[in-house]
Amino acid sequence: MDGYLLAGFPWYGLDEAFTGRRWLMQVGAATDGTVEHGSTGHGDEPSLLTELGQEEQRFTVVVTVASRPVRRSPDGTGVLEATSVSSAAWLAGAGLLAGTWPAQMERALRQDWLDQQTAIAWELADDLDGGAWSILQLPVDGVQTDFHYRESEYGWVLAAAAADGVHIGAYGRGMSAYGLGFSVIKDLESYT
Repeated sequence: MDGYLLAGFPWYGLDEAFTGRRWLMQVGAATDGTVEHGSTGHGDEPSLLTELGQEEQRFTVVVTVASRPVRRSPDGTGVLEATSVSSAAWLAGAGLLAGTWPAQMERALRQDWLDQQTAIAWELADDLDGGAWSILQLPVDGVQTDFHYRESEYGWVLAAAAADGVHIGAYGRGMSAYGLGFSVIKDLESYT
């Protein structure tokens, strides 16, 4: 909870239309401790345990990324790439892969597969206007917003800019993205 409370930006989750379980996942911070992004979960917690059966999992994870037009490098000698909707799309794509990779794959091949798929997720996120993405309009705090959206055999990923100086990414499986709505989380305590 502490990392979420230290953030200088609002967190997003599914709006009140979602009545299932909610939980906090993790935050990502810069070397100086500044919180830059984090995720909130909705529905089933993604699990790689084969006895649960990935096809039965129903979840949506919402990624909130602070909008940082200028970021200093950890040693203060340079500037890092600004955060963008692509940043949110990549974090969502990487999150989906980490939670849904093929469990039947030989252990020795899993890391190579994950590295390869993560690189592909980055390339896709870097080309949001490319043919791999479509536009899906979903409400963010009641305002219809254009999201970049794509599906794969592992689930779906979407990303957009929000009005509060953040970018929103999301990924899921077993829950349709078409009926989702997003809103600022007013009470982090509701995420247990």
